[in-house]
Amino acid sequence: MAKKKVMVDELDLPEGVAELLIKDGVKELYPPQAEAVFPALAGKNLMVAIPTASGKSLIAYLATLKQVLENHKKVIYIVPLRALAAEKYDDLRKFEKLGLRVGISVGDFDSPDPRFDKYDIIVATSEKADSLLRHKTDWVKNVALVVADEVHLLHDPGRGPTLEITLAKLKRLNPDIQIIALSATIQNAREVAEWLNAELIESEWRPTKLKEGVYFENKIYYVDNTRHEVRNLKTPVISLVCDAVENGGQCLVFVNTRKATETEAKKIAATLKYSPELEAEEGEESEQTSIAKLLKECMKRGVAFHHAGLTNDQRKYVEKNFKHGHIKCIVATPTLAAGINLPARRVIIRDVQRFGPGGQVAIPVMEVKQMCGRAGRPRFDPYGEAILLANSEEKKSFLIDNYILADSEEIYSKLGNESLLRSHILALIASETAHSRDTLMDFLNSTFYAHQTTVSLLEDTADKVLEFLAQEELIVISEEMIRATFFGKRVSDLYIDPLGAIKLRDALRNYQEGKTIFGFLQAICATPDLLPLYIKSGEDVTYDELVIRRTKELLLEPPNEFSEDYEFYLAEIKTAAMIESWIDEVDEETLLSQYGIGPGDLRNKADTAEWLIYATRELSNIFNKDAYPLLTELMARLKNGVKPELLELVKLRGVGRARARALYKYDLKNFEDLRNIDVYRLARIPGISKVLAERIKKQVDPEWSLANEKKEMIKEPPVVTPSSPHQKSLFDF
Repeated sequence: MAKKKVMVDELDLPEGVAELLIKDGVKELYPPQAEAVFPALAGKNLMVAIPTASGKSLIAYLATLKQVLENHKKVIYIVPLRALAAEKYDDLRKFEKLGLRVGISVGDFDSPDPRFDKYDIIVATSEKADSLLRHKTDWVKNVALVVADEVHLLHDPGRGPTLEITLAKLKRLNPDIQIIALSATIQNAREVAEWLNAELIESEWRPTKLKEGVYFENKIYYVDNTRHEVRNLKTPVISLVCDAVENGGQCLVFVNTRKATETEAKKIAATLKYSPELEAEEGEESEQTSIAKLLKECMKRGVAFHHAGLTNDQRKYVEKNFKHGHIKCIVATPTLAAGINLPARRVIIRDVQRFGPGGQVAIPVMEVKQMCGRAGRPRFDPYGEAILLANSEEKKSFLIDNYILADSEEIYSKLGNESLLRSHILALIASETAHSRDTLMDFLNSTFYAHQTTVSLLEDTADKVLEFLAQEELIVISEEMIRATFFGKRVSDLYIDPLGAIKLRDALRNYQEGKTIFGFLQAICATPDLLPLYIKSGEDVTYDELVIRRTKELLLEPPNEFSEDYEFYLAEIKTAAMIESWIDEVDEETLLSQYGIGPGDLRNKADTAEWLIYATRELSNIFNKDAYPLLTELMARLKNGVKPELLELVKLRGVGRARARALYKYDLKNFEDLRNIDVYRLARIPGISKVLAERIKKQVDPEWSLANEKKEMIKEPPVVTPSSPHQKSLFDF
């Protein structure tokens, strides 16, 4: 560790960088930063494994600015989550005044993104970075630095293999590329550093002291042998939260289920005597669901809950109010700990078990350490506290020994799974990174999996994948080479699982004009890319009957009803029925209640469905062009959750499914109708404010102005006649 203080203005930084950092309050580097900064600025590979909130990002930012402003190169900044991408994008944009340009890429996988040629820094999720590489974009050749944030997620079965393959590809594209990997503290950080040919920087240093302990019988027992007595209130969590808030702190409470976040937040809100001044809500129109109402009620008492079932707007609103001190306590699932930078004075970990295969399973030490790492706000708190809960002396000892004093687990590559390799092997062939079995094995030998074990363990699995891809006509294998077919190339570019693409191909081949959209909805729900809803006890009869009623609409042959696959098939049917209800404008609250999901889940399913229908439409150019118009309309309906007649109205900014339906009810069915109505009558429609009415008028008629509107008011306004007895007129209120 560097002994000497390292001041920002003493570093060899591009012109203007030090001044901006000092203005932002960063004058002196933390010890781990001081150790890492010199090799980072010298262009060396680094593996930085230090605790959360110890300043990992700044090391990467400084190396990024050096490569862009002095070396005139590009940088890819890879993060695991969209929320984290947005945070890094905002951080890096602060340096745009120095002349660099920052772009963010987290969606639309079927695009080479030529616009990124003008950006110096591209912030992307690992999936999007992988997609960009599949498209063989020219600007990638100018990338001199890749930052891999949260690189310990190589261990994650979902995201890990994509990050691993992406880093291996970048190393192969440019052997001289600089890699800076940022990680929480892990047992085998040196092994990851060796794979990346990187210098290892390890430290346990934190900017704020972390006091860890266990709460038992109204006392916190810290591992530094100190104790703190807490006033006994209704529950341990409420006692700890109120104790922290009364002493001027904020709390994060981690629980193991979404439902528990809502229940616990409601209990805390009923006890906490705090009335915050919340900031004004932002975002477009959204339906008021029971979850939204509960969240608002909790926030009125300074408490919120946070989980993946919330919409993006809801999560951002909670995070913003917490950062600004208006919310005193967030109850969250552990995903928050691995996401954005949201520290608190006290972190309370209620649960160290969650439901998994075979019942309740222990949460990994690494995950608990990440939650603990959120304790203490640098520059605001003198210390941070991370507290686990015990209900017995035995449990107290267990938590201290097995979590607080334990080391994080080692991380292992998850690349050996056949279902994961399918997509990546096809992409390697389609992008011509591998053009024979030998070159494919040579590439796989450069992965973290091969570094930890041996590539021979991957060979049998890779051969099975090659056989499968050839059998389904995604690739062609000859004696000398392997190449992707046009179908295989499109599947790789579309970033969908080859197994799912085969189902979409079969559905397209079975489609005939006159068939309904339900068959395509079931087909996309049968792909590995869209996780179906669960079939609850007793629901199998309901969806079995639905299959019988709608058999003629289906495009894929159902499995035998006595087979093990049939319950999975019913889950696909249930998910398709939910998506169909969404585009048939069933109100959101009914959907959430009927299917037992959150508004965020509904949006995620609709977004994924839209993407898969887009992929199906693209594949229709190969297998059945007659389906193209139907799929084009279905995409637009999925995006907005509307029936076909509202598709023109929802193109307006600020008009979602509810407002579009309100306009339609008042016989305003298209842009022409909106041009012909005056702004004052438009503003009288429920859900349409005067400000929104003016925005709508400007969108449908660029020449429109309020001054002209007032002149026109002298004339007789147009009569709006209801098109049905149930439709209201603007003169009815």
